[in-house]
Amino acid sequence: MSLLVGIVAGCASRPAFERTEFITLEATGYCKCQECCGWKRNLLMQPVYASGPQKGERKKIGVTASGTKAEPGTIAADTNVFPFGTRMKVPGYGWGTVEDRGGAIKGGKIDLFFKSHKEALEWGRQTITVEVERP
Repeated sequence: MSLLVGIVAGCASRPAFERTEFITLEATGYCKCQECCGWKRNLLMQPVYASGPQKGERKKIGVTASGTKAEPGTIAADTNVFPFGTRMKVPGYGWGTVEDRGGAIKGGKIDLFFKSHKEALEWGRQTITVEVERP
């Protein structure tokens, strides 16, 4: 009986999504390194933003724009197109959630987080059709 209650409660707590659609877009890979994320070190060897409105300010490495820790399954997107919380099923990558954004990620582009720069480079740049569940 308690197992059934746990299953029902688990299903009920899943956020509702408005609709599912299939969209063809460009997907690239990224990791938390300087090259992928555009940060640099200042004279004190602290990581800082390299450009943009926060140029020169301290940067927390591996923290997304939504404040979560970047990990496999983290997707960066243009949040005007795919708001935070949008789920995507990417062939060859799996399910992920939009939790980050990037300066070069505009319109129909996404960036998929990988643990290493090597993995991100191996993914490269692909045009693929993804399943999108919008919040």
